[in-house]
Amino acid sequence: MGVVDEIGHAMRLRGLRRRRRDDDGAAAVEFALVVVPLLYIVFGVISYGYMLSFRQSISQAAAEGARAAAVTPGGVSNPDLLASAQAAINDALSSYAVTCASTSGADGSLTHDGDPAGTCEVELLDECTGFDAAQCVKVSLNYTYGDDSLLPDVGYGYVMPDNLSFSSEVRVS
Repeated sequence: MGVVDEIGHAMRLRGLRRRRRDDDGAAAVEFALVVVPLLYIVFGVISYGYMLSFRQSISQAAAEGARAAAVTPGGVSNPDLLASAQAAINDALSSYAVTCASTSGADGSLTHDGDPAGTCEVELLDECTGFDAAQCVKVSLNYTYGDDSLLPDVGYGYVMPDNLSFSSEVRVS
């Protein structure tokens, strides 16, 4: 009976080895099936986070441009007021290679790497929102993110905004 037990044991081991050999490629196939959606999610999170960071910078640039114009000595009579606002906007957006190329009315433009990517307007207002008889500076930035994404488009356009628009209004004394 000892010989029969040893033969049975050897056959069971051979069956286990055969079964293990049949599963050799399963891990590679499972990895291939899981890695593609996982990478798509990871790159989606990175793209969305980068867009949110840029969105915050656009908001900050509008506020900084308005603040720079408001603290320019000489107030609204100073011809450097618009240039001061434009310089502050460009400084806030420089890390994204976005610049306010011009601030003159409807012709004002934001550019990304030299290509038009939105509008940049700095206006002197005779009346401020919420203030009587005060002059204000209003900075409006509109970046066409849908057309001019900062990262390569890999299919996340349906969750990204088309435009990022912010404005800031500050009283000039």
